[in-house]
Amino acid sequence: MGLFNIFSREKKENLEKGLEKTKTSLFSKISKAVVGKSRVDDDVLDNLEEILVSSDVGVETTLRIIDRIQKRTAKDKYLGTSELNRILKEEIVALLQENKSEDLMEFSLPSGIKPYVIMVVGVNGVGKTTTIGKLAWQFKKSGNSVLLGAADTFRAAAVDQLKIWSERVDVPIVMQPMGSDPASVAFDTVKSAIARNTNVVIIDTAGRLHNKINLMNELSKIRKVIQKLIPDAPHETLLILDASTGQNAIEQAKQFIAVTDVNAIALTKLDGTAKGGVVLGISDQFKIPVKYIGIGEKMEDLQLFNRFEFVDSLFT
Repeated sequence: MGLFNIFSREKKENLEKGLEKTKTSLFSKISKAVVGKSRVDDDVLDNLEEILVSSDVGVETTLRIIDRIQKRTAKDKYLGTSELNRILKEEIVALLQENKSEDLMEFSLPSGIKPYVIMVVGVNGVGKTTTIGKLAWQFKKSGNSVLLGAADTFRAAAVDQLKIWSERVDVPIVMQPMGSDPASVAFDTVKSAIARNTNVVIIDTAGRLHNKINLMNELSKIRKVIQKLIPDAPHETLLILDASTGQNAIEQAKQFIAVTDVNAIALTKLDGTAKGGVVLGISDQFKIPVKYIGIGEKMEDLQLFNRFEFVDSLFT
């Protein structure tokens, strides 16, 4: 089975539908860039560079992609513009292969770690609570027991929203009154998970960036209290980013990576934007795996990121 045929047909169709706006925008721009051209020359490459940057791939990643294509044109001497989509797809996949992203096939957990603790970070409004709810549903669907921790105690709405999701997907939740110490909630959640023999714990945290020192201290404290119970936890620090914000998502990533040990990224709202190229930029720039992508409102529209299928869907 080929690299581009490893998803189920339904998942592939959902992915292509979710990326429709980005794909349409990208194709129309590339088509205009090559009109009247028979080969990939400097003018085409200049136009392609502008297209990728405007699609929120990012300047650094765009320059790497263009450099790869320039080397191909120098090596092959003649490349027709009809081949540009194929070449672009191949070079983007090759670039992403150099990163740390894993192509996971199912919502499974590492063997020998129980409970597997996920600490979720990200600013308010990026789809953090919704992603946690969908993630809980996916893990439960794959046969795992799940426990949620409502450690964003600074906003009553955050706790209420997470409670609604816990009821919707039928998984338990640990909560404390608004204004409680977030680290205390995290500690109680992990302690409860150990007592219940739970497979996976997902802990929500406050989405504030206006005071980085407070945010850093808060996340550090949460880590320390969790490690009193499980020394190597949290096993995953998942940063949620809104793909529709384009370059702003990259700036948010920089800020969170500066204050905590992010080792996985989820990009939401890809179905509502033509800025899906930001996935490529973030994956390449930070060398942190993009693990999940959100391509719609349904539960199953939170998908595991697969670089081959993602790029293939963009250029199909």
